[in-house]
Amino acid sequence: MKKKVVLAYSGGLDTSYCVIYLTRDLGLEVHSVLVNTGGFSDEELKQVEKRAYDMGVTSHRTVDEVENYYESSIKYLIFGNVLKNATYPLSVSAERVSQATAIAKYAKEINADFVAHGSTGAGNDQVRFDMIFNILIPEVAIITPIRDMQLSREEEIAYLQKHGVEFNAEKAKYSINKGIWGTSVGGKETLTSDQTLPEEAWPTPITSTEAQKVVIEFKQGEPVALNGVQLKPTEVIQKLQKIAQPYGIGRDIHVGDTIIGIKGRVGFEAAAPIIIIKAHHTLEKHTLTKWQLSWKDQLAAFYGNWMHEGQFHDPVMRDIEAFLSNSQEFVNGKVIVELNPHRFQIIGIESENDLMSNKFGSYGEMNKSWTADDVKGFSKIFGNQVMIWHKINKGEN
Repeated sequence: MKKKVVLAYSGGLDTSYCVIYLTRDLGLEVHSVLVNTGGFSDEELKQVEKRAYDMGVTSHRTVDEVENYYESSIKYLIFGNVLKNATYPLSVSAERVSQATAIAKYAKEINADFVAHGSTGAGNDQVRFDMIFNILIPEVAIITPIRDMQLSREEEIAYLQKHGVEFNAEKAKYSINKGIWGTSVGGKETLTSDQTLPEEAWPTPITSTEAQKVVIEFKQGEPVALNGVQLKPTEVIQKLQKIAQPYGIGRDIHVGDTIIGIKGRVGFEAAAPIIIIKAHHTLEKHTLTKWQLSWKDQLAAFYGNWMHEGQFHDPVMRDIEAFLSNSQEFVNGKVIVELNPHRFQIIGIESENDLMSNKFGSYGEMNKSWTADDVKGFSKIFGNQVMIWHKINKGEN
């Protein structure tokens, strides 16, 4: 009997190569798995499945991970306002963790001998997939053809053509990964430090030019309505993405430190994630205390970095999630956002939990909770230790 290999499959160049190599060169029984994290339409999923069977897989499984991806990862990225290097909403980082976890579960379900993925040897994904497989299914061996043979995209295309599989070389110029939390775009321009992606490389063309306002409603930190319509959080994200991405909002190039110690650049378009994070952060600034915000920033930065490096299954992540969840009890209200080409503006918020209540005074205008003498005494006490330091160490009278 042939040995079983579960292949993390997307239908792209690298995983197409893997199907042919694993079946024809290694003689394995290939079970391809596509973990949908919000980047495929129903029609695209059917096309990917047909392509997999046409290339010779024994079975193909589509795992719908969208809701679980939100509940296990995206929700906490929103709670933490996570933008790596103040730029990137972890569009691919968190997605890979969710995909690798689902693939490991499937490999265990069918008693696979091997698990395979199409990562190269130059990026973060190889570490994320390998590490999660080693954590969850350590008894299953890992096969990585693209990485092990150090293949170029041109070599992969030539190999596929040799085996009768046509692949559009022009289409393969840009590596595009689409998910509910954003789309990444890699190409020759992102391999440099001085170039940007051309307009035609971006998956969503700019077609919206008239300003419009949207209202996002949050309940305990989660987005639950858009423009007055109650929706599931995943639906809020998807509908906001359709509205905002045609403005070119959320397009950027992230420069970051990879897990393997080199600098990397990747383009991304993520209108909904960027807007939701900024809207949520604005609401938090109105509804949380100074020290809640301070500790959230510190823990969320660690959470985002550890997620980026594939360490989702470290129990410390559950500890931080508990803190983040607890902090959201009073993060309720509506955030008004204006959309324009290439930019957006947070107009303001409405919340019953707004700590900027005029019941207690207006900043820079008047107060209702203390007297002038209270402030005079407070200011003297608050600066007392620093005053003593200056007198002793600076010789000031």
